[in-house]
Amino acid sequence: MRILLTNDDGIYARGLAALYEELSKDAECLIVAPETEQSAVGHAITLSRPLMVRSAAKGGGFLGYAVCGTPADCVKIGIKELAGWRPDMVVSGINRGANCGNNLIYSGTVSAATEAAMMGVTSMAVSLDTHREADFSFAARTARQLVRLIAADTLFAAGAFNVNIPFLPPEKIRGIAVVRQGKGRTIETFEKRVDPRDHVYYWMSGEKAEGAHDIETDVGALAAGYVTLTPIQYDLTRYDALEPLKNAAAALFSGSAAPE
Repeated sequence: MRILLTNDDGIYARGLAALYEELSKDAECLIVAPETEQSAVGHAITLSRPLMVRSAAKGGGFLGYAVCGTPADCVKIGIKELAGWRPDMVVSGINRGANCGNNLIYSGTVSAATEAAMMGVTSMAVSLDTHREADFSFAARTARQLVRLIAADTLFAAGAFNVNIPFLPPEKIRGIAVVRQGKGRTIETFEKRVDPRDHVYYWMSGEKAEGAHDIETDVGALAAGYVTLTPIQYDLTRYDALEPLKNAAAALFSGSAAPE
């Protein structure tokens, strides 16, 4: 098996290193990751400037390719140009901080996985539910197990999967829950500040919205101590509204000329 690895925390992130170390036990792995942190860039791609790529080293040896771009850029150029082979899977992470609920729309980690799926490659995004310095070894072992599970069934081919791992001792994790994406969101606040030159600027922060958590969602199951596994897609169509909207649109112009 051949796996392309990426993230949004930057090529030297500890979560990515842990993922590479663990997945290399089963597969040939290549890192193509952003040169600097690209958290919350969503599915952005670079169009107005060239993508600079350099070989990155660690401990005197080749680490991978550092791209001056977004996670989606890394997947595109990694598959098309840098790998020299078509990967069997793209794995993105391990992110510092959970990616569940509405946060998926902002996540560079998740967008790398959906970009791979758009290119016809099976993919998985992996996040650990903490922003503190952490031991990623258990999360990496869990990712390895889930890579095996997904790769073993052709039903999952070219699909994208989102994984969140609780920041708990392994013995306190209650299992793996296959759940849908929830609607949990972050309530943003902006702190107004003034720099030494008297220029006003704002620093955004936020905290998770409180409330009841549905155990059938990634938000609720993660809070309850489960590893969450969610099949995701990039189709944003609201299917339940298609027919009502067709009927409303047809009635709008029925028997009359289109408005000027």
